Amino acid sequence: MADPATAPGDSPAARAQTIALVDDDRNILTTLSISLQAEGFATRVYTDGETALKALLDNPPDLAIFDIKMPRMDGLSLLQALRAQSSLPVIFLTSKDEEPDEALGLAMGADDYITKPFSQRLLVARIRAILRRSELTRTPSDAAAAEGLPELVVRGRLQLDPARHQVTWEGEPVSLTVTEFLILEALATRPGVVKSRNQLMDAAYSEDVYVDDRTIDSHIKRLRRKFRAVDPEFGAIDTLYGAGYSFSDA
Repeated sequence: MADPATAPGDSPAARAQTIALVDDDRNILTTLSISLQAEGFATRVYTDGETALKALLDNPPDLAIFDIKMPRMDGLSLLQALRAQSSLPVIFLTSKDEEPDEALGLAMGADDYITKPFSQRLLVARIRAILRRSELTRTPSDAAAAEGLPELVVRGRLQLDPARHQVTWEGEPVSLTVTEFLILEALATRPGVVKSRNQLMDAAYSEDVYVDDRTIDSHIKRLRRKFRAVDPEFGAIDTLYGAGYSFSDA
């Protein structure tokens, strides 16, 4: 059941960023919720994946944190169902013996994971890092340039707006996760240059998140699938077997 707690001072004029917490351990939910509210976030809590999924789609928060092991719908199933309809940033909470689940979660589109037990300071730092990368700004383009925000990246039919985390292909919007966006940005900013999987890992993940080659391959497959939903002939992401990937849209 959801607990629509909000941080003190939350208002339409200065809305606190909202974090959804999904875990069947009510003690963890209470502890995390109190800690995050103390940091200025609003929180919503859910004790099972099925309840959380509907709420996350009907009223999306700014970021969600899932435990992997839950009744009714576990964290991996919840992520899979969510990714079919949403690019909401997601952090996994895992135990030390859940390394295969960590890798699978990242390959399925999670933005980060944290291993239990963890410090509240580490969790807050990870949350803020992802929100900085994914937050949509509403600054007009000329004002964005004056403030030193990243400029638009235009490569043929592709347009990326890093400041707003927006992507279009032939004018049609393409919804990407934070990780997918960063991988695409790394490729598109240097068209024709082959980026190795390690280089794409460095572009998409923080230094202390470890992923394997298959994770990057899974992200590339999802990127191609999303663009082909807009343009069935999309072929701008090239594979150089044994070397990596490049972007080319002449």
